[in-house]
Amino acid sequence: MSGDVVNLRQFRKRKARAEAEREAADNRVKFGRKKSEKQLTEIERARDAARLEGHRRDPQEGGDDTGSGNE
Repeated sequence: MSGDVVNLRQFRKRKARAEAEREAADNRVKFGRKKSEKQLTEIERARDAARLEGHRRDPQEGGDDTGSGNE
């Protein structure tokens, strides 16, 4: 019976610290961007949305695009 004795409390703490470090690393990747990078992404997203909206076949609102002219 020459096995290593493991303190379960320390094991749980070590496991929790490793999990917290992994989560922190994920958050650094997800949220760790400069303000200018965030602004650039927002500008690109708005431009893409406007371009997509501009290519819409049926305008939701606006002028009369039915072509009938009588209403």
